[in-house]
Amino acid sequence: MQQQVITDKFGRVLQDLRISVTDRCNFRCRYCMPREIFGKDFAFLPKDHLLSFEEIERLASAFLQLGVKKIRLTGGEPLLRKDIVTLVGKLAKLEGLEDIGLTTNGVLLGKMAAKLKEAGLKRVNISLDAIDDKTFMAINDSHVPTNTVIKSIQQAKEAGLIVKVNMVVKKGMNDHEVLPMAKFFKELGVTLRFIEFMDVGQTNGWDFQHVVTKKELYEMISKEHDLEPVEPAYFGEVAKRYRYKGTDTEVGFITSVSESFCSSCTRARVAADGHFYTCLFAGTGFNLKDIMRAGISDEELKNTIVSRWEKREDRYSDERTEETAKNRKKIEMSYIGG
Repeated sequence: MQQQVITDKFGRVLQDLRISVTDRCNFRCRYCMPREIFGKDFAFLPKDHLLSFEEIERLASAFLQLGVKKIRLTGGEPLLRKDIVTLVGKLAKLEGLEDIGLTTNGVLLGKMAAKLKEAGLKRVNISLDAIDDKTFMAINDSHVPTNTVIKSIQQAKEAGLIVKVNMVVKKGMNDHEVLPMAKFFKELGVTLRFIEFMDVGQTNGWDFQHVVTKKELYEMISKEHDLEPVEPAYFGEVAKRYRYKGTDTEVGFITSVSESFCSSCTRARVAADGHFYTCLFAGTGFNLKDIMRAGISDEELKNTIVSRWEKREDRYSDERTEETAKNRKKIEMSYIGG
């Protein structure tokens, strides 16, 4: 397949696509879906508002023809979407796709890992914000202990999936768990990535005072472990990568707050209801689902995507201030995906 290369106003190519398959989650993490807002009465998307598997496949195919090489399925919690293994199988067969991954909290992953791998999934990013049970359960607010996720990590590895663990670090919440997490996953031989607490959405109570920066994290870990830098694997790679000396095990830092990577951002996002976003911190998106259901042709669909990307001038993390972080309307993480 001949791929078209398209660029935005800053010359950034379209290369990665993140597709949210549901806005629902079985966790109520304090920094993402606090229970007092996302409670029993919260109105999640009705089934007919979600993209169907056929619509997701059609969209993915269009994006692949426009330069996308990698697809990541997100949520909410994507493993809550019924028959997700079937969707993975459909996407994995699409021409032009080089890599397909999935981001999950790991609760349902263990029993599904082998089937997901067989369907064509290559990698999983598993969210785990503490090793200590008390801390972890206080964060996820769902009575899920750490060992549930650890077992899933081990089962995913055994199934042959490439596994990375993501830890969002928030000052006063779990920064005391940074070194225990680093030690545990170094010994397990699994890449751990520390994510700076970001101002995604409107409900997570973000304040810069709560951010533990990459510099602080690096200094903390370096006191206990010798680290050496690792070159980026590809243009637009998000994590700043390091290796524990004398091992093949890596640690990474995702630095959206302290060291913006807007200039190399190649990611597009499609929410569970089909809205197309060109930035994680976007306030509005473009509804691709409605125009597909109205009968738009494949060529018209691609032209629409091209038009939206070519107008893209997002660089929110470059421009972030305390005022914009608190006052700008932004889509919730559980809706747009990570």
